[in-house]
Amino acid sequence: MRYNITPVSKPRQTQSDKWKKRTCVVKYRAFADHCRELGVEVPECGGIIIFGLPMPKSWSKKKRDDMIGKPHQQRPDKDNLEKALLDAVYGEDCVVWDSHSVKIWAKDGFIEVIKGEPFKITEVK
Repeated sequence: MRYNITPVSKPRQTQSDKWKKRTCVVKYRAFADHCRELGVEVPECGGIIIFGLPMPKSWSKKKRDDMIGKPHQQRPDKDNLEKALLDAVYGEDCVVWDSHSVKIWAKDGFIEVIKGEPFKITEVK
């Protein structure tokens, strides 16, 4: 399922974030609210998450066309994007035990969740 929402990374929060209005925290909370409104679903196992991050407006049209779908190798980190999404979707995200994620350049931001096969555990010795 594809959701038209720009991914946001999870900020480190402190006690003072309850009353302070730091931009990164406000942006994350709006993202989490939007995820809940859209009904974003991430499976507990076997999920593949594709984070499409929008390209900067300052890039030329040629560079934009060349970079669509290519790996995004800058900040924000992939694990912080995944952490933000799982915290927004689940009250306790410890139930998710198997997921894979990638981040790519896109024209507009999106999150795509594909339900894949769960990881097969063979005999553990």
